[in-house]
Amino acid sequence: MPFHTPLLHGTLRWLAATGLATALAFAPIAARAGMGLAVLAGTAGDGPVTVFYPTDAAEQPVTRGVFGFTLAVDAPAARGNGRLVVVSHGSGGAPWVHVDLARALVQAGFTVALPQHRHDHARDHSQPGPESWKRRPGEASRAIDAVAASPLGALLQLDRVGLFGGSAGGHTVFSVAGGRWSPASFRRHCEAHIAEDFSSCVGYITRLRGNWLDGLKKQVALGVLRQRFDDETWYTHDDPRFAAAVAAVPFAADFDMASLSSPRIPLGLVIAGRDVNQVPRFHIGAVRQACASCETVADIPEASHGVMLSPMPPDNVVSDIARELNGDPPGFDRARIIPMLNAAITRFFAKHLEPKP
Repeated sequence: MPFHTPLLHGTLRWLAATGLATALAFAPIAARAGMGLAVLAGTAGDGPVTVFYPTDAAEQPVTRGVFGFTLAVDAPAARGNGRLVVVSHGSGGAPWVHVDLARALVQAGFTVALPQHRHDHARDHSQPGPESWKRRPGEASRAIDAVAASPLGALLQLDRVGLFGGSAGGHTVFSVAGGRWSPASFRRHCEAHIAEDFSSCVGYITRLRGNWLDGLKKQVALGVLRQRFDDETWYTHDDPRFAAAVAAVPFAADFDMASLSSPRIPLGLVIAGRDVNQVPRFHIGAVRQACASCETVADIPEASHGVMLSPMPPDNVVSDIARELNGDPPGFDRARIIPMLNAAITRFFAKHLEPKP
């Protein structure tokens, strides 16, 4: 990538604004020798919880689906910093697209747990949206319980746990941070902004293409939304063990923004300026405007919705629509940005999950 491109200039401005250029040069994260992998049974009928943790065991090549990694599977855990970070995956997601973030956290001493969100993961995408959003915060809390009941629990202090979530996982984060939302608010947002925020309201089913079919697509989508989402109940989640959280490219338009003006825990935001899946002005931009205390962990103007995913699935297993929504804009160097983004997220949790004096 030529050094004089506007993309790189934007990246350098972001680095300067966040202080990452200095932080990365002069404050390296102490690394463990390796990263362990274990899969725990969920509690209360939940799906499995995938856990990454520090280990002194040697890593070996492993394959999980279409991904290849080097990990120490079911290896003995080493004592890290005693802190856990739960990751709430996006709609239709899986643990493997968050391995790079998990490694950054593990190298800093954290243990990382990824619950499988029921009926909204890679193998079962039958109930995305509000039905999943009601369940997700409880699944995140019970992931802590699953880790506590495992041998890893003896190495952790679970009174101050972190939470990271991207896309639908960001919705989980806002619920845990004290935000309240309702299915009817979701419907009202879509009624008002179906054309501008179509993907948020419909999901990965289709997109508007500027042709004669768009009117029919909007009419059908609104008909389904009005039939399914009339619940005015406010939903939120309170688990005092969560002590800091980061939301990346989140769905947020159905939240009462006043409820996020003063989050109950430190709340960080990762913003992708070219997100066409959750258009920033309706979602993370609205939260940022309402929440004066929220910390901007990263604001990357050239990034797409998929900046939270690393590694990305191979092109031959990703649908054209998913690639269009999550793929990188022309010239965007994800390999360059991801390590810096993950370092910023890691430092946020290191700062806010320190034991209280």
